[in-house]
Amino acid sequence: MYFIDEIIKEFTIPFQNQVLVFSLILFIILLSPIFLRKLKIPGIIGLIISGVIIGPHGFNILEKNSAIDLFSTIGLLYIMFIAGLELEIIEFKKNKYKSIGFGIFTFIIPLSIGIPVCYYLLHYNIAASILISSMFSTHTLVAYPIVSKFGISRNQAVATTVGGTIFTDTAVLVILAIITSSVSGGLNTEFWLSLLVSVTIFSGIIFFIIPIVTKWFFIKTEGEKISHFVYVLSILFLSAFLAKIAGLEPIIGAFIAGIVLNRLIPHSSALMNRLGFVGNSIFIPFFLISVGMLVDIKILFNGTTAILIAITLSVVAIAGKWLAAYVTQKVFKYSSDQRLLIFGLSSSHAVATLAVIMVGYKASIIDNNILNGTIILILITCIVASFATENAAKKIASKQDSISDRDEETIYKQENILISISNFNNIEQLLDFSILIKEKKSLTPINILSVVNNDYSAELNMVKAKRKLERYMLYASASETKINPIAVIAINLTDGIVRTSKEILANIIIIGWPSKDTFVYKEFLQKIENILSLTNKTIMFYNHITPLNINKRIKVLCLPLSELESGFYVWFNKIVFLAKELSINIEFICNNITQNAINKLIAKRNYKIIYSFNNFVDINNINLLSCQINSDDLFVVVLSRKGSISHQNNIDNIPKTLYKYFINNNLILIYASVGTGENKFEEYNDVNAEIFSKGIATVAKLQKGIGHIFKNKTDE
Repeated sequence: MYFIDEIIKEFTIPFQNQVLVFSLILFIILLSPIFLRKLKIPGIIGLIISGVIIGPHGFNILEKNSAIDLFSTIGLLYIMFIAGLELEIIEFKKNKYKSIGFGIFTFIIPLSIGIPVCYYLLHYNIAASILISSMFSTHTLVAYPIVSKFGISRNQAVATTVGGTIFTDTAVLVILAIITSSVSGGLNTEFWLSLLVSVTIFSGIIFFIIPIVTKWFFIKTEGEKISHFVYVLSILFLSAFLAKIAGLEPIIGAFIAGIVLNRLIPHSSALMNRLGFVGNSIFIPFFLISVGMLVDIKILFNGTTAILIAITLSVVAIAGKWLAAYVTQKVFKYSSDQRLLIFGLSSSHAVATLAVIMVGYKASIIDNNILNGTIILILITCIVASFATENAAKKIASKQDSISDRDEETIYKQENILISISNFNNIEQLLDFSILIKEKKSLTPINILSVVNNDYSAELNMVKAKRKLERYMLYASASETKINPIAVIAINLTDGIVRTSKEILANIIIIGWPSKDTFVYKEFLQKIENILSLTNKTIMFYNHITPLNINKRIKVLCLPLSELESGFYVWFNKIVFLAKELSINIEFICNNITQNAINKLIAKRNYKIIYSFNNFVDINNINLLSCQINSDDLFVVVLSRKGSISHQNNIDNIPKTLYKYFINNNLILIYASVGTGENKFEEYNDVNAEIFSKGIATVAKLQKGIGHIFKNKTDE
């Protein structure tokens, strides 16, 4: 009986056992989207409705205690932080005036509609009418997870809406501070001076100190991925706390933290994947459930006044946001789908709305009817926003998928990257680089190759190599990237790379730059020539010094006529993709003809990048560029094979120059791919170039020796 009594005690509502409470919430997070998906209802609505059912105003299964409030706050901050991280910063900078414009529209239009409705129809005084109407202007990005799910977070309409959110919420909170201060008699010069000083200090810390500290931390702890995750979370909540101290809302601090760290966290990185996974699986669903726990359906049965106010508030809130989205569409020439997306993202009211109303309620500016009506408004607007956002997101995502040309789709599907590993100490850096440039539509995994010399211990070394390679499958899985470990026995590294690249049909080969050891580097230069002579693939030699997310700019040196090479589009696409991942600008160093070709390609492919040109074309003296390349620049040099269109005899010594003057920079040496007919060595693929090259070197030495003999005889 004691056992049964204990079970009954544990299941007495509201649940008090913390383990049971957490288990229940996890089951809701797991099951509600699954059940509602069959009914074609957005999963977000399921979480909100679940909160209504289990909350204190429903069946009172859970009480809204400090633990729920904590996770709810974390979830809200996480939504804003992820929104800042996923922003296309380059697009955001280009269209910042659109964000400001939408922020003005979505603030003024609902406010302009709400004030006369509250004053003349609901008969509230002017202070209460302004406060209630400012609530219509706020919105919370409750439906943002839908945008992330459909992969359209970089759409211009999303950037405009998220940027406008910060503007309108900040404006509303300023109005709230003004009204409450005026009611309490504290609206004076000291108030404005204090706000100005605190915001200035907050901005200095966020925009100047945190980026410097973050770069230093990432460099010093490059291999400690867990430390990076914990550090980013610390910055998120520190920024939210500093915003609160400065007199702003914590959500503003969280969003700005996301923007500041955006460039330092590549969108395809393992760190970004971890941040999104934790937020979307735990914290954000907690927030959505807590929103539902605020709703009290019984309010609707307290009389016609409560129903009338709830309906009026909901209609005005939805109408105001729809008109703001409509005006934004017309002014900035957006499509109807983008208008619906803007409306869906900006029409949901939740925590910011409740915060405004609660402050007004505690200050006795508004009454209980408005408070109850606001709770119903939150439920209605969240449901409307979820349906609108999912409908728009599906249409935009389907159109994005159909925009790609068939030839591009073929390239993406056929893309096959091969990483050659000779030193296991730099495998993580090569893998990170490959993940950043890999096209997400590609169906093939990244191949990692280890070549084992064909000697008496080859079989034992093969087993060791395979074990080492398999360890990195877990590393790659953190960014949801599949890898294919390959270990082969070959007479030398060149033979193994060339043979494997043909067997797996690789079209991009990535090789690590050697150490500063002179002997190793001479061998490396010889291998470059051998690999180039035996394959027509795009080859990238990567020199890693600092994490790529520390770089501020990519500088690309292109040979004259490089735009005529058949592999021009392949390497160009990868550099553009890398720039977008790192959210940095590109400077192309080339002549005017190549500049025109680049401009045409960018316009044709509609690449959304910020780029510039440098007319330096003295290929014989590229060492002069060393004074223009900063330590935080990623230097890319694009060369060509012998016999190709853009090849010049004076470029063969460029790898030596790079090693001498640019070895302390992050550096990528690219040899563009050529067509089968362009590689004059293609018909001799069965000949081992390394042995052949050594033979030529021996003949050259003999020739030199014979020359000395005849010279000595002549002197005699």
